[in-house]
Amino acid sequence: MSASLTGKWSYPTTVWAGPDRIKELPAACRALNIIRPLLVTDRGLKETPMVRAALEANNKSGLPTTLFADVKGNPALADVDKGLKAYRDHGADGVIAMGGGSALDVGKAIAFMSGQTRSIWDFEDVGDWWRRADVAGIASVIAIPTTAGTGSEVGRAAVIVNDATHEKKIIFHPKMMPAIVISDPLLTVGLPPAVTAATGMDAFVHCFESFCAPGFHPPADGMALEGMRLIATYLPRAYRDGADVEARAFMLAAASMGAAAFQKGLGAVHALAHPIGALYDTHHGLTNAVLLPYVMAHNRSAIADRLAIIAHVLNLADASFDAMLAWVVAFRRTLGIPGSLREMNVSDDRAEEIGRMAAQDPSGATNPLPLDAAILTSIFRNAVAGRL
Repeated sequence: MSASLTGKWSYPTTVWAGPDRIKELPAACRALNIIRPLLVTDRGLKETPMVRAALEANNKSGLPTTLFADVKGNPALADVDKGLKAYRDHGADGVIAMGGGSALDVGKAIAFMSGQTRSIWDFEDVGDWWRRADVAGIASVIAIPTTAGTGSEVGRAAVIVNDATHEKKIIFHPKMMPAIVISDPLLTVGLPPAVTAATGMDAFVHCFESFCAPGFHPPADGMALEGMRLIATYLPRAYRDGADVEARAFMLAAASMGAAAFQKGLGAVHALAHPIGALYDTHHGLTNAVLLPYVMAHNRSAIADRLAIIAHVLNLADASFDAMLAWVVAFRRTLGIPGSLREMNVSDDRAEEIGRMAAQDPSGATNPLPLDAAILTSIFRNAVAGRL
């Protein structure tokens, strides 16, 4: 194990990283002047020792904390509304968002909406809609990731399903970024191998798509490359041995790096994964992992040079497009990732609808090649059938 896995950095927000740093939660609350926090988590974590310990530590420290744990895997407006009611009933003055990407997103959305009067959909990531927000009405957030995947702990947005349209919407504001992140690898050691793999591949796709996105952003490119190197090194270790604290620590770092990097942009993987998740209720990271090779094949002519750089960073002997594609497919296989969407019980009976929805998703705007509904429908059909 490395000499130290403990550190503190501000990139892009303040991160308290290291084993057992969850014990510093009361100090984090006080640093942000949060006296009555609402702890937001998902249904699966509600009764876990980590959540009970966090509540107990705060309450013993004179920080009365109540729990909202009614967050589902692909959260919708109802999750946010119920959380807002819990926030107001408690007289809360800040949010502790603890869990995977869904809990973090809902926690951020609750804190953001706690002082707004407009509909949440008025703050979709479109143009400068974020300027509609009352900045004074945005509460502080402490983010505590328990998976190494979405990187939502360092993000300025929340992905929420609009049940009326069956679309995943990206709600954005610069001040949605958590003020303090507690990145404690001990909170992730209990993740099952399949969840470790799916969330880890989510982080890899964030890095991959951001690096291949067009545009000039060397800091994002640097984070994306190092993130992929860390994931290639440490995800198999975390998958094989969930108690490997060093692997868990580096995976948490890589997830945050991927989320910071994708401010440069994403691509067709996410443009498709969002409607697939909304319509079929699939796990976001697993959906990304399955889609990646099919999107790579479509983007081939525009990304071959970029893949050569990735291959070099990953120490591959062959830097060709075909070799990099083969590496991705093999890497997924070692992690038990399905080879097609059909293996996730996703059919192509709504292929054209998926294509139309994906064409409207803002993630596709920075795909290396132009996209339209027909192209996205074709990629989706290939991913369902396993035609690579």
